[in-house]
Amino acid sequence: MYLANLNFTMKSYYLLKLTLYGVSFSTVLLNVVERVYAFVFNKPIFVHVYFRKKKLSKQKKEFLETSITFYQNLDDKHKAYFEHRVAKFIREYQFISRNSFEFTPEKKVLIAASYIKLTFGMRKYLTQTFDKIIVYPEVYYSLITEQYHKGEYNPALKIIIFSWEDFLIGNIITNDNINLGIHEFSHALTFHGSKSKDVSARIFYRKYKEILDYVSNEGRLKQIQESNYFREYAMTNKIEFVAVIMEHFFESPIELQQQFPKLYAKIEKMLNYRSILNQQWSQ
Repeated sequence: MYLANLNFTMKSYYLLKLTLYGVSFSTVLLNVVERVYAFVFNKPIFVHVYFRKKKLSKQKKEFLETSITFYQNLDDKHKAYFEHRVAKFIREYQFISRNSFEFTPEKKVLIAASYIKLTFGMRKYLTQTFDKIIVYPEVYYSLITEQYHKGEYNPALKIIIFSWEDFLIGNIITNDNINLGIHEFSHALTFHGSKSKDVSARIFYRKYKEILDYVSNEGRLKQIQESNYFREYAMTNKIEFVAVIMEHFFESPIELQQQFPKLYAKIEKMLNYRSILNQQWSQ
């Protein structure tokens, strides 16, 4: 009896060990296949897979449905994905108010939606490159830079900072190609792309470097400057230039595609938009 139990235990042990080896091998194989797939097609094999989708409270959901145009333009399936990601974002990050600014559920949804629409084509959409979102009621003085700011991203302190007045204007006026939320979150994603080994981050950063190579050409850079299409701030440095392109991509995608089709195509692949939405969309 003892030997029979021992044999059964040994068989179970080896079966479990074989299963674990099989799972490990399958995981490695899937990672290799996906890396090749992502390199060729510039997108992950899959994006939206959730065991249990999270829901927003009634108040937050109503605001999402009535005030977020990006969400309104999605089909029902993608709306559920978007809601889940907004709920996860709000739970993941710490919201901190400064100078008597008061958070409401609607304000948190608006901030979260700004980030989620930027990362909606990515499988791993949450990042550890920031963990706090600080909001001032208006333009604020930064003790770090000793300058007044509308917003900033500080990777060392893992913070995103917004002037609410300017963040809100960026969401209300949707045709001026100035969107503070998209701009600062783009900086955080660029830093994320340089650090993470996730497939979406790799694609993002690879296309980011392609954009830098594109504007490093003196002829193309001169064409961009002479077009006066992007605001002067875009020429501050290459990092700011990419963030400004992102603003154009969300606020006037058709015009960006007409003016600079190659830059538009790189951003589209960078964010994996065509394959995920597969529909006409606008901010």
